[in-house]
Amino acid sequence: MSREKENLVLLGNKSEYRSDYDPSVLETFENLHQENDYWVRFNCPEFTSLCPITGQPDFAEIVIEYIPDVRMVESKSLKLYLFSFRNHGDFHEDCVNIIMKDLIRLMDPRYIEVTGLFVPRGGISIHPYANYGRPGTKYEKLAELRLSHHDL
Repeated sequence: MSREKENLVLLGNKSEYRSDYDPSVLETFENLHQENDYWVRFNCPEFTSLCPITGQPDFAEIVIEYIPDVRMVESKSLKLYLFSFRNHGDFHEDCVNIIMKDLIRLMDPRYIEVTGLFVPRGGISIHPYANYGRPGTKYEKLAELRLSHHDL
């Protein structure tokens, strides 16, 4: 299938930045290598959200790694989605889990992990990590293994 028939509406058009959290901007395309297990890694070093208590900005590097199945996330839509957190108030751990769950709903990947490397505020930095492997598969075991050996 050619990429032109994927119904990607954001790619190649002027970016419209959302003023609050908006998972509806996420788009997917077909994985042309479904027979292979392979990693896709995204790094967003300019992630921002707001503290839900103080309203102060939180800055982080968000790292998303996944093993795709049938659908893959389109990178420009992912960028706009991550930028939509800019005025969204949530704790660091919530942001990481929300991102992971939205991407699971969107793509149904074989495996995914999301790490947030938040800049220190008040002398403490927080680095939440969440992962998921498709239940009943080797990817579920991979998730258990990576979580049990996770070392930030």
